[in-house]
Amino acid sequence: MREEGLPAHLLEIELTETVLMENMDACASTLHRLSQLGVHLAIDDFGTGYSSLAYLRRLPMKRLKIDRSFIRDLPGQEHSRMIVNAIIALSHGLGLAVTAEGVETREQADYLVDAGCDVLQGFAFARPMPVEQFEAMQAAR
Repeated sequence: MREEGLPAHLLEIELTETVLMENMDACASTLHRLSQLGVHLAIDDFGTGYSSLAYLRRLPMKRLKIDRSFIRDLPGQEHSRMIVNAIIALSHGLGLAVTAEGVETREQADYLVDAGCDVLQGFAFARPMPVEQFEAMQAAR
């Protein structure tokens, strides 16, 4: 960050549950130091790994990212709706923002917005692209 002049609050590091649980004590110490610098931390693929809720209290996370496997069947499958709604409610109750990964249809996007999801990510909006193409797309708006 220092070398590139990147303000810490503009950096978000995503960690999977599996990585967090492999060495919780070492992770917790490092993550708290990063958080104190202003770096934002996110749990990626939430619900697919260990899913221990205990670490949500111990770690300075700012965001949970709902894995695409829960988004895929929205809005048609009731079990997926219930899981997604529960993750959103839990996250917001803990003061965490929520990102839904793998949003591929307008119906999924509409459902997630109505459910209170904070950020949507997926092919419904754009395919991955080089930064120059993204900047040109933003400038054209």
